[in-house]
Amino acid sequence: MKQIYQKCAQIIKNSDIMYINAGAGIGVDSGLPDYRGDKGFWNSYPMYKHLGINFIDAANPQHFKKDPHFAWGFYGHRTQLYRDTIPHQGFHLMQKFISEYNLSYFIITSNVDGQFQKAGFAEDRIYEIHGSIHHLQCLSSCRRAIWKNNETFDIDFKTMRSKQIPKCIHCKKVSRPNILMFGDWEWISDRSDKQQHRLDDFEQYQSRKNTVVLEIGAGTAIPSIRHDSERRGNRDTNVTVIRINPREPQISTPHIAINCGALEALSGIEAALKNT
Repeated sequence: MKQIYQKCAQIIKNSDIMYINAGAGIGVDSGLPDYRGDKGFWNSYPMYKHLGINFIDAANPQHFKKDPHFAWGFYGHRTQLYRDTIPHQGFHLMQKFISEYNLSYFIITSNVDGQFQKAGFAEDRIYEIHGSIHHLQCLSSCRRAIWKNNETFDIDFKTMRSKQIPKCIHCKKVSRPNILMFGDWEWISDRSDKQQHRLDDFEQYQSRKNTVVLEIGAGTAIPSIRHDSERRGNRDTNVTVIRINPREPQISTPHIAINCGALEALSGIEAALKNT
């Protein structure tokens, strides 16, 4: 593993650009669940196992229409969990890499938890492809408005129901998180679209520069992040993907697979950078 970390260190030192492509696995070292399979979901939310509900069932937007107290039980709990979570040291190690080697960067993440913002990364350098739990929209789409989620929640963990139902700031009907859920045709993507436009603008000025894609905790079940990494790595010979994943690290050469968690891998790379 030491040789792998040394190779990663050399790639980072020789790069001009860093893309951080992150899936749910990056948050595990901060104590967040990665929702891997029904078993993984039920380990984090045992109350749903008794209800016979898996992650896809819980993340169904139809709950907001049929039973908003139940819908907000899941998303209200996640809101509070993400607010209380402290990003692990690996986030700050990546900031250190960016600062010490003067790297331009952009973050592409399928996570809705806001941990990159909380760790201090620039808001205008983050593309949240599935939206953010820290923003809300009207369930009835009374208008294309998105606003900050400043709600608090009191949740019965036996039934996973919230006593509070956040309301639209305009029509006062039920609101929902500004998140792309499963089978969701009503997500207002305007905020994420603006982030994508900033990414597009960023990419226009980064062609032919040495680039490292630091992919962390992105699985195959919902492979959007992995596909983005592979697209970049296969498109240009000056791009190297470093895939950090304890369960599904496989990637073709010349790209690099690291078979461990985020914090362990990033700490190993930092140690190698000190010795190069």
